[in-house]
Amino acid sequence: MRIHKEGYLSIVIVFTFVVLLNLSVYYFLPILFVTIPLAIISAIFFFFIVRFFRHPIRVINNTDDKIIYAPADGKVVVIEQVDENEYLKEKRIQVSIFMSPLDIHVNWIPIKGIVSYFKYHKGKHLVAFAPKSSEVNERTTTVIKTSNNIEILMRQIAGAVARRIVYYAKEGTKFGQGDELGFIKFGSRVDVFLPLDSKILVNLQDKTVGNETIIAKLK
Repeated sequence: MRIHKEGYLSIVIVFTFVVLLNLSVYYFLPILFVTIPLAIISAIFFFFIVRFFRHPIRVINNTDDKIIYAPADGKVVVIEQVDENEYLKEKRIQVSIFMSPLDIHVNWIPIKGIVSYFKYHKGKHLVAFAPKSSEVNERTTTVIKTSNNIEILMRQIAGAVARRIVYYAKEGTKFGQGDELGFIKFGSRVDVFLPLDSKILVNLQDKTVGNETIIAKLK
Protein backbone atom coordinates (compact mmCIF):
# COMPACT_ATOMS: atom_id res chain seq x y z
CA MET A 1 0.00 0.00 0.00
CA ARG A 2 1.43 3.34 -1.09
CA ILE A 3 1.45 6.03 1.63
CA HIS A 4 0.97 9.71 0.86
CA LYS A 5 3.90 11.95 1.78
CA GLU A 6 1.59 14.09 3.93
CA GLY A 7 1.13 11.12 6.24
CA TYR A 8 4.75 10.31 7.07
CA LEU A 9 5.06 12.58 10.11
CA SER A 10 1.62 11.68 11.48
CA ILE A 11 2.36 7.96 11.19
CA VAL A 12 5.70 8.32 13.00
CA ILE A 13 4.07 10.36 15.80
CA VAL A 14 1.22 7.87 16.26
CA PHE A 15 3.58 4.88 16.15
CA THR A 16 5.85 6.47 18.78
CA PHE A 17 2.86 7.30 20.98
CA VAL A 18 1.28 3.82 20.91
CA VAL A 19 4.62 2.10 21.52
CA LEU A 20 5.45 4.32 24.52
CA LEU A 21 1.92 3.96 25.87
CA ASN A 22 1.98 0.18 25.66
CA LEU A 23 5.47 -0.08 27.17
CA SER A 24 4.48 2.21 30.03
CA VAL A 25 1.33 0.26 30.82
CA TYR A 26 3.18 -3.06 30.58
CA TYR A 27 5.87 -1.77 32.97
CA PHE A 28 3.61 -0.13 35.58
CA LEU A 29 0.53 -2.35 35.27
CA PRO A 30 1.60 -5.78 33.96
CA ILE A 31 -1.87 -7.32 34.00
CA LEU A 32 -2.84 -9.41 30.97
CA PHE A 33 -6.46 -8.30 30.78
CA VAL A 34 -5.19 -4.72 30.58
CA THR A 35 -2.10 -5.01 28.38
CA ILE A 36 -3.56 -7.38 25.76
CA PRO A 37 -6.73 -5.34 25.02
CA LEU A 38 -4.64 -2.16 24.94
CA ALA A 39 -2.22 -3.73 22.47
CA ILE A 40 -5.10 -4.82 20.22
CA ILE A 41 -6.78 -1.41 20.34
CA SER A 42 -3.45 0.31 19.66
CA ALA A 43 -2.79 -1.93 16.65
CA ILE A 44 -6.24 -1.24 15.21
CA PHE A 45 -5.84 2.51 15.76
CA PHE A 46 -2.40 2.53 14.12
CA PHE A 47 -3.72 0.51 11.16
CA PHE A 48 -6.55 3.04 10.73
CA ILE A 49 -4.07 5.95 10.66
CA VAL A 50 -1.84 4.22 8.09
CA ARG A 51 -4.87 3.30 5.98
CA PHE A 52 -6.14 6.87 6.05
CA PHE A 53 -3.01 8.11 4.30
CA ARG A 54 -3.10 5.53 1.50
CA HIS A 55 -2.33 7.01 -1.89
CA PRO A 56 -3.54 5.15 -4.99
CA ILE A 57 -1.91 5.81 -8.35
CA ARG A 58 -4.63 6.93 -10.77
CA VAL A 59 -3.53 8.33 -14.11
CA ILE A 60 -5.99 9.77 -16.62
CA ASN A 61 -4.72 8.48 -19.96
CA ASN A 62 -7.38 10.09 -22.17
CA THR A 63 -7.61 13.71 -21.07
CA ASP A 64 -10.48 15.83 -22.37
CA ASP A 65 -11.07 19.60 -22.08
CA LYS A 66 -14.82 19.06 -21.73
CA ILE A 67 -14.86 16.29 -19.12
CA ILE A 68 -14.91 17.04 -15.38
CA TYR A 69 -13.56 14.16 -13.31
CA ALA A 70 -14.36 13.67 -9.64
CA PRO A 71 -11.71 15.49 -7.57
CA ALA A 72 -12.12 13.09 -4.65
CA ASP A 73 -13.37 9.73 -3.43
CA GLY A 74 -16.61 9.94 -1.50
CA LYS A 75 -20.35 10.50 -1.82
CA VAL A 76 -22.23 13.20 -3.73
CA VAL A 77 -24.13 15.20 -1.12
CA VAL A 78 -25.05 18.37 -3.04
CA ILE A 79 -26.19 19.07 -6.60
CA GLU A 80 -27.84 22.47 -6.80
CA GLN A 81 -27.81 25.86 -8.44
CA VAL A 82 -26.18 28.49 -6.21
CA ASP A 83 -24.76 31.99 -6.29
CA GLU A 84 -20.96 31.84 -6.16
CA ASN A 85 -20.06 35.12 -4.49
CA GLU A 86 -16.37 34.86 -3.66
CA TYR A 87 -14.85 35.06 -7.13
CA LEU A 88 -17.13 34.16 -10.05
CA LYS A 89 -20.01 36.41 -8.91
CA GLU A 90 -22.57 34.42 -10.87
CA LYS A 91 -24.90 31.45 -10.66
CA ARG A 92 -23.26 28.04 -10.90
CA ILE A 93 -24.14 24.39 -10.42
CA GLN A 94 -22.50 23.17 -7.23
CA VAL A 95 -21.52 19.50 -6.96
CA SER A 96 -20.18 18.53 -3.53
CA ILE A 97 -18.41 15.30 -2.58
CA PHE A 98 -18.21 14.33 1.09
CA MET A 99 -15.24 12.25 2.22
CA SER A 100 -15.71 10.16 5.34
CA PRO A 101 -12.67 9.22 7.46
CA LEU A 102 -12.68 5.85 5.65
CA ASP A 103 -12.31 7.39 2.19
CA ILE A 104 -9.07 8.27 0.44
CA HIS A 105 -8.37 11.95 1.13
CA VAL A 106 -6.19 12.88 -1.83
CA ASN A 107 -7.73 15.68 -3.94
CA TRP A 108 -7.18 15.82 -7.69
CA ILE A 109 -7.54 18.47 -10.41
CA PRO A 110 -10.70 17.65 -12.42
CA ILE A 111 -9.70 19.44 -15.64
CA LYS A 112 -6.51 20.79 -17.22
CA GLY A 113 -5.79 24.50 -16.91
CA ILE A 114 -4.05 27.36 -15.13
CA VAL A 115 -4.88 28.60 -11.63
CA SER A 116 -6.42 32.05 -12.14
CA TYR A 117 -7.35 32.54 -8.48
CA PHE A 118 -6.39 30.92 -5.19
CA LYS A 119 -7.14 31.77 -1.58
CA TYR A 120 -6.84 29.99 1.76
CA HIS A 121 -9.49 30.81 4.37
CA LYS A 122 -9.17 30.19 8.07
CA GLY A 123 -12.46 29.16 9.63
CA LYS A 124 -14.59 26.94 11.81
CA HIS A 125 -14.83 23.15 11.79
CA LEU A 126 -18.49 22.30 11.34
CA VAL A 127 -19.34 18.86 9.99
CA ALA A 128 -18.32 18.90 6.33
CA PHE A 129 -21.75 17.92 4.99
CA ALA A 130 -23.42 20.93 6.65
CA PRO A 131 -24.57 23.51 4.02
CA LYS A 132 -22.80 26.41 5.76
CA SER A 133 -19.46 24.58 5.89
CA SER A 134 -18.52 25.84 2.41
CA GLU A 135 -18.79 29.42 3.68
CA VAL A 136 -17.56 29.34 7.28
CA ASN A 137 -15.20 26.35 7.63
CA GLU A 138 -11.47 26.28 7.05
CA ARG A 139 -11.20 25.99 3.28
CA THR A 140 -9.33 26.80 0.10
CA THR A 141 -10.72 28.24 -3.12
CA THR A 142 -8.97 27.29 -6.36
CA VAL A 143 -10.10 28.46 -9.80
CA ILE A 144 -8.86 26.59 -12.87
CA LYS A 145 -9.10 28.39 -16.22
CA THR A 146 -9.28 25.91 -19.11
CA SER A 147 -7.87 26.31 -22.62
CA ASN A 148 -11.38 27.44 -23.65
CA ASN A 149 -11.30 30.20 -21.02
CA ILE A 150 -13.93 28.49 -18.87
CA GLU A 151 -13.27 28.88 -15.15
CA ILE A 152 -14.01 25.97 -12.82
CA LEU A 153 -14.00 26.81 -9.10
CA MET A 154 -13.14 24.20 -6.46
CA ARG A 155 -13.20 24.32 -2.69
CA GLN A 156 -11.41 22.04 -0.25
CA ILE A 157 -13.36 22.17 3.01
CA ALA A 158 -12.17 20.89 6.36
CA GLY A 159 -14.75 19.08 8.49
CA ALA A 160 -15.39 18.61 12.20
CA VAL A 161 -12.43 16.24 12.58
CA ALA A 162 -10.13 17.73 9.97
CA ARG A 163 -7.69 20.33 11.24
CA ARG A 164 -5.40 20.83 8.29
CA ILE A 165 -5.82 21.33 4.56
CA VAL A 166 -2.76 20.70 2.42
CA TYR A 167 -2.78 22.50 -0.93
CA TYR A 168 -0.34 22.69 -3.83
CA ALA A 169 -2.02 25.43 -5.87
CA LYS A 170 -1.08 29.06 -6.27
CA GLU A 171 -2.01 31.62 -8.89
CA GLY A 172 -0.30 30.90 -12.19
CA THR A 173 0.26 27.20 -11.50
CA LYS A 174 -0.36 24.97 -14.53
CA PHE A 175 -2.12 21.70 -13.78
CA GLY A 176 -2.78 18.71 -15.96
CA GLN A 177 -6.05 16.83 -15.68
CA GLY A 178 -5.67 14.41 -12.79
CA ASP A 179 -2.76 16.19 -11.08
CA GLU A 180 -2.86 16.44 -7.30
CA LEU A 181 -4.50 19.50 -5.80
CA GLY A 182 -3.77 18.55 -2.21
CA PHE A 183 -4.85 16.51 0.79
CA ILE A 184 -7.27 17.04 3.68
CA LYS A 185 -6.43 15.37 6.97
CA PHE A 186 -9.52 13.52 8.27
CA GLY A 187 -13.24 13.90 7.29
CA SER A 188 -13.85 16.63 4.72
CA ARG A 189 -15.50 17.74 1.50
CA VAL A 190 -14.75 19.12 -1.97
CA ASP A 191 -17.11 21.46 -3.86
CA VAL A 192 -16.97 22.02 -7.62
CA PHE A 193 -18.80 24.98 -9.19
CA LEU A 194 -19.69 24.36 -12.84
CA PRO A 195 -21.29 26.50 -15.59
CA LEU A 196 -25.10 26.28 -15.69
CA ASP A 197 -25.07 24.61 -19.11
CA SER A 198 -22.89 21.73 -17.89
CA LYS A 199 -24.32 18.23 -18.21
CA ILE A 200 -24.25 16.67 -14.73
CA LEU A 201 -23.56 12.93 -14.88
CA VAL A 202 -23.91 11.99 -11.20
CA ASN A 203 -26.84 11.87 -8.80
CA LEU A 204 -27.19 12.56 -5.10
CA GLN A 205 -25.75 9.76 -2.93
CA ASP A 206 -23.64 8.40 -5.81
CA LYS A 207 -20.21 7.15 -4.80
CA THR A 208 -17.32 8.75 -6.66
CA VAL A 209 -13.78 7.63 -7.34
CA GLY A 210 -11.28 10.44 -7.80
CA ASN A 211 -9.75 10.65 -11.29
CA GLU A 212 -12.13 7.91 -12.50
CA THR A 213 -15.74 9.00 -12.04
CA ILE A 214 -16.92 11.60 -14.61
CA ILE A 215 -19.17 14.02 -12.75
CA ALA A 216 -19.98 16.40 -15.62
CA LYS A 217 -19.36 17.45 -19.21
CA LEU A 218 -18.93 21.06 -20.29
CA LYS A 219 -20.93 22.33 -23.24
